[in-house]
Amino acid sequence: MKKKLLAVLMAATMVSSLVACGGAATPAEPAETEQTGETTETVEVAPAETAETTETTEEAAPASDMKVAMITDYGDITDQSFNQSTYEACQKFGNDNGIDFTYYKPEGDSDAEREAMIDKAVADGYNVIVMPGYAFAGAIKDTAETYPDVKFVALDVSEYDLEGDASDFNNETYPNVFSAVYQEELPGYMAGYAAVKMGFTKLGFLGGMAVPAVIRYGYGFVQGADAAAAELGADVEINYAYGNQFYGDADITAAMDTWYQGGTEVVFACGGGIFTSAGEAAAKVGGKVIGVDVDQAATIDGMFESGMTVTSAMKGLQATVNTLLSAIRDGQWDSYAGKISNLGLVSGDDLSLNYVGLADSTVWTDGFQKADYEQLVADMVSGKITVSNDSSAEQPTATTAKINFQGNIK
Repeated sequence: MKKKLLAVLMAATMVSSLVACGGAATPAEPAETEQTGETTETVEVAPAETAETTETTEEAAPASDMKVAMITDYGDITDQSFNQSTYEACQKFGNDNGIDFTYYKPEGDSDAEREAMIDKAVADGYNVIVMPGYAFAGAIKDTAETYPDVKFVALDVSEYDLEGDASDFNNETYPNVFSAVYQEELPGYMAGYAAVKMGFTKLGFLGGMAVPAVIRYGYGFVQGADAAAAELGADVEINYAYGNQFYGDADITAAMDTWYQGGTEVVFACGGGIFTSAGEAAAKVGGKVIGVDVDQAATIDGMFESGMTVTSAMKGLQATVNTLLSAIRDGQWDSYAGKISNLGLVSGDDLSLNYVGLADSTVWTDGFQKADYEQLVADMVSGKITVSNDSSAEQPTATTAKINFQGNIK
């Protein structure tokens, strides 16, 4: 791996589930973070049509030479989360640009089965492979060097996922791989802050597996709820647990029944399909939920009852996919290859330029209106509000809110 960290200029327009796009971004200063000693950057973003790179090292290839394949992780393209959002972004890009696109679904949840699909995609002539989720770390390690002419775009695969304790946190990966990771603590904070401002005082966080991304979401959620509780002088209680899996089942639903029937009003269900257990339990008592990663309101409300989802804490997965595929199309891959970029907030004025945030479907209330959300984002960008991304503690802490930490439910 290379040993020198290079800055990344991201070019994107935000997905439609966030605010409509427009305007140019204001450059942001690099910022050190607290996540297990890792140093990351706040990424400068500009709309695709105005983005420039300081150097062009390859010419744009004809669109016919670019063939895009997506490999799903252990889910499928209807999971209303990482796989579906990534699939839809790739499919739209292919349709809009006349570029061949397909996807492959591994037969099971193992590195070998994911690698088999990468092998098949390459054998079928696909030279750009998009991989959503940290589970692809093993497959990247085993295949990136085997296929040096293939461009790999990974979402949420961190340097720690690739190197473990041997990581030097230089935010660099294999020469033919680009990975985007996200500052989950920020939308997590927004969701917790919003929930308390909306009037909820009995909250829950149901995480999937206790991996760093889920932990950052959860700890951010607690920080936001704690800050709002302090502002309002409210007595806030937070049940906190992990399901130890990324799907719901009867056992997790039973645990959620206990929460909701015990007074929990809203649960941040953070872990792929695990939202089904929170939704099932919430529906029995008229409870609420908070979605994750993508705007889950239509899915959750459609499965259970209208108005159940008060907001979703989101990542700009589709914006990231569009940015990277556009860069490859336009011959700008060298500006991204070999790098891992930590994406978060860029603008306090134009929310469409941010890679994290709350969904447009957020149910605005007297206590938390859209203007309040915009001010919250502006305060984060300016540094008035800071959010720790340290995921090393065994459990979250708060100064005002009371936390009932339950560890793994299963």
